[in-house]
Amino acid sequence: MRPFTERAISIIAGIPEGRVMTYGQIAALAGSPRGARQIVRILHSMSKKHKLPWHRVINAKGRIGLMDDESFLLQKMYLEGEGVAVSAEGEIDLAQYQHLRASESEE
Repeated sequence: MRPFTERAISIIAGIPEGRVMTYGQIAALAGSPRGARQIVRILHSMSKKHKLPWHRVINAKGRIGLMDDESFLLQKMYLEGEGVAVSAEGEIDLAQYQHLRASESEE
């Protein structure tokens, strides 16, 4: 496994319940600021194997990025079950729910 992938998995696994991170935020922390699409691929291919909290990862606009109704509703349900307020359109208030790691909050 590549170092970027290992770091990304570690970051995703560390997102606490009731918080979210963006694809781009995770990519930047893992060492590839333009690697948001790689995070999507990692989540798609490795969430089950590594028991990743995939539902805590959203897009940079603070929205659920999944397009099909079933996946969208499942992610919305999981987030709401953890106390995250999600609008009917899938919007999440990043100012309130975004998880910032120590290195980010110092910037």
